[in-house]
Amino acid sequence: MATLFLIVIYLAFISLGIPDSMLGAAWPVLHVDIGAPFGAAGVLSIIAAGGTIVSSLASGRLIEKLGTGVITLISCCLTAGALLGFAFVPSLTWLAVLAIPLGIGAGAVDSGLNHFVASHYKAHHMSWLHCFWGVGATTGPIIMAHYIGAGSWRSGYIAVACVQGILVVILLLTLPLWGKVSRLRQAEKEQRQQSILANEFHTAGGEPIVADSTTGEHVLADSTAGEPVVADNITIEGNEDAASHSKGGNANLADETNTIAANTNISPQAIPGKGLFRLRGVTFTLFTFLFYCGAETTVGLWGASFLVGSRQVAPDVAAGWISLYFAGITIGRFVTGFLTLRASNRTLILLGQVLAVLGAILLVLPLPGSLLMLGLILIGIGFAPIFPGLLHETPARFGEGNSARLIGYQMATAYTGATLLPPLFGLVASYVQIGLFPYVVLAFIVLMLYCSERVNRSIRTA
Repeated sequence: MATLFLIVIYLAFISLGIPDSMLGAAWPVLHVDIGAPFGAAGVLSIIAAGGTIVSSLASGRLIEKLGTGVITLISCCLTAGALLGFAFVPSLTWLAVLAIPLGIGAGAVDSGLNHFVASHYKAHHMSWLHCFWGVGATTGPIIMAHYIGAGSWRSGYIAVACVQGILVVILLLTLPLWGKVSRLRQAEKEQRQQSILANEFHTAGGEPIVADSTTGEHVLADSTAGEPVVADNITIEGNEDAASHSKGGNANLADETNTIAANTNISPQAIPGKGLFRLRGVTFTLFTFLFYCGAETTVGLWGASFLVGSRQVAPDVAAGWISLYFAGITIGRFVTGFLTLRASNRTLILLGQVLAVLGAILLVLPLPGSLLMLGLILIGIGFAPIFPGLLHETPARFGEGNSARLIGYQMATAYTGATLLPPLFGLVASYVQIGLFPYVVLAFIVLMLYCSERVNRSIRTA
């Protein structure tokens, strides 16, 4: 049941990706049809991003009160209604109004599904989840191109709204399954964790760690004294070290041990209020998301302009190279899903960051066009494991009781980076030159790498 239900989640993420790329595909004809200025697309994106940030911040508390299934259903209703409204707008004002529920719905469903998969499924499912977002983002322009070719961009929005409507019906029918799957996956996880504690980790004297039936604490079974000793100084090693204890080197099993580590940074219950930000590594985690999404969006938005304006690449060729960058992200996430079966999230995140740094360095150097293209592809492939890997690590690093709210904050910070950093670079480039692009991208990636490593260091020393 849990595996079949995962298909529903993947479908939801495909539908989440479709609208993200449709406005840009439709805008060349849409803005003429409704008499809107060409630059107004940026305003609409900011409005939608604002709604997304607000709903992401609120998603943690809403999920705790209503559950992921209800939040996902309501969010998809909002996006379906907004997309249907896009098909009938008479002016830019109505587009701006409809961008609000579109952004709110997207932010809530994004945070909700990421939290659900991070809490109840393995790392490769998270990578494939974001791969399916890429499928949706790729499909959106194809759908719109078909209907624009047939003479009506409005029909494209109607078609996508119908797809969203079908998803709403599926979510409504499967609403009771969310709680059942959650309880099933939690029971399976607890059983595996008990097996790990009982069979894999022992004290120097060979006594196993067991769970005290009255307190629920993990204790040492002291057969000589007859008294359990609380294992307050025992920690389970990080993912890479713990993986060596598991049969076959299964890194996913090692990832799960982090949720039961005797680590003062992990609380089994939700930390109220602003206390969440006092957990070790939380602040640097948020900055990691800020710089990652800022870098990802800056490359996608300004990469072609840099190639044309600074490296004299033909516009059509530049557009093709940028599409390869996005293909690198999508295909990379598909491949990463298989790699997580053998390597830990932290290893793949670090490898991806190093690849992205190398790709950015290729853009900085005065190299021929083919190597510039390789640089963009390397950045895309390098970015692939970072976002899903960081999200999947959240419950393990900071406790499942805090993950719903923290993932909401992470998504809000990510959207903030994607909304503010690319326009900020565009403003600077307009006064200086577009040739600064590779240096800025490299700086964003290096800052992301620094913040990510600070998080790892904080977790290790907690």
